[in-house]
Amino acid sequence: MRKQLFYLSLTIVAIALSACSGGKKGVFGATSSGRAYEILVVVDPAMWERPAGRALYDVLDTDVPGLPQSERSFRMMYTSPANYDATLKLIRNIIIADVQDIYTQPKFKYAKDVYAAPQTILTIQAPDEASFEQFVTENKQTIIDFFTRAEMNRQITQLEKKHNDYVTTKVKSMFDCDVWVPAELSSTKQGENFFWAGTNAATGDQNFVIYSFPYRDKNTFTKEYFVQMRDSVMKANIPGAREGMYMATDSLMTDVRPLNIQGEYALEARGLWRMKGDFMGGPFVSHMRLDPVNQRIIVVEAFIYSPDKLKRNLMRQMEASLYTLRVPGDKQTGAEIPLGVTKEQSKATDQGK
Repeated sequence: MRKQLFYLSLTIVAIALSACSGGKKGVFGATSSGRAYEILVVVDPAMWERPAGRALYDVLDTDVPGLPQSERSFRMMYTSPANYDATLKLIRNIIIADVQDIYTQPKFKYAKDVYAAPQTILTIQAPDEASFEQFVTENKQTIIDFFTRAEMNRQITQLEKKHNDYVTTKVKSMFDCDVWVPAELSSTKQGENFFWAGTNAATGDQNFVIYSFPYRDKNTFTKEYFVQMRDSVMKANIPGAREGMYMATDSLMTDVRPLNIQGEYALEARGLWRMKGDFMGGPFVSHMRLDPVNQRIIVVEAFIYSPDKLKRNLMRQMEASLYTLRVPGDKQTGAEIPLGVTKEQSKATDQGK
């Protein structure tokens, strides 16, 4: 069944979103409105119903990978350019579909904190609807990553202001690494080259893990080696309630992809974990990085146990912490994640006009 899409009027936005604002004030003194992973699409209504608009809808309606149940990546709203007024311009995530024959080829342009803060606006320019449709389809992952990373950067900003100092200090002393995790992760456990922090909140059990092992060769950065090491470490450190129970990786439901973090290669693994001998399970995401100073692998992981509840925001909140990891020898400062659309692609943006 096709999911419902919301068309926003000025009155609905003013009532529903005025209480949802948060964050710092923007250049115009306004604070952005809307919830995390909520996007307003500014598009001609007729185009929205044609293949070009449906292509963008299908991109934003994609399910979040690595979750045990279907949860879409974003909550969508849309409005026509004629109704794109001062109130709607305060929404935190905006896509503008700009199709005009003045353009020679499709292109992304983006701007931050134009009308409010924190805010991210992505304009998709194209000379016609056919090229718009093709460009959006070919750049599906870029669009998803762009807004996912924008939201994670907002979470990282909050983590910088408020994180668990004990966990940060403990990770520094055990691994000589820096990391920020939510302050709510108050329960901890230490093992050999292993540290866990977690919480049993009403909305779900969030967990952070860091562990290390010696680097051997380039085959270390493979799905097979990762699953082998993860199962070994978790079996030793995350036992179940009874003897013979332990956390295991569902290798068939695990996907890996390369990442660039702090200018260095990293491997992301995303999938499902299960408690061997029990019915417990949930999603996880891991980052595996090389510590060249000590010739070892550092793995940071977030995993969730939240049965019968939605997990997208819980996972993405924890995933943001993984990007704050700093291993010995990291040269870059700051924890902001690149959005995936370059400044060159977005040069001379005019969205503030």
